Amino acid sequence: MAKVLIVDDSPAQVFSLKKLVEDWGHETLTAENGDQALQIAREELPNVILMDVVMPGMNGFQAARKLSRDPATRSIAVIFVSIKDDEADRIWGMRQGATAYLTKPVNPEALLSAITDAVAA
Repeated sequence: MAKVLIVDDSPAQVFSLKKLVEDWGHETLTAENGDQALQIAREELPNVILMDVVMPGMNGFQAARKLSRDPATRSIAVIFVSIKDDEADRIWGMRQGATAYLTKPVNPEALLSAITDAVAA
């Protein structure tokens, strides 16, 4: 079982991801924006973060970059789950330290596979 932090400003998206992740037996935490994600990540040290890209304030790319530069959080796997599906967004997301980049609506099997791979790494 992994501890998974879900970061998204859409309550419907958080609910949907939370249900999937919990149905697979993982513990979940939630944050509404990048700033909350950084705080929770430092306090709770989740195994995986499912991060939206488009959020008010600090976007997901900025939050992932900060997480990867902080010695306390750099080992946490970040999986982007975003509506942005351009190849440039995928490349940029991976350059920010993500282990995977999935697009919404998320394919449950792809998400489970990405979480499993991230936890096993």
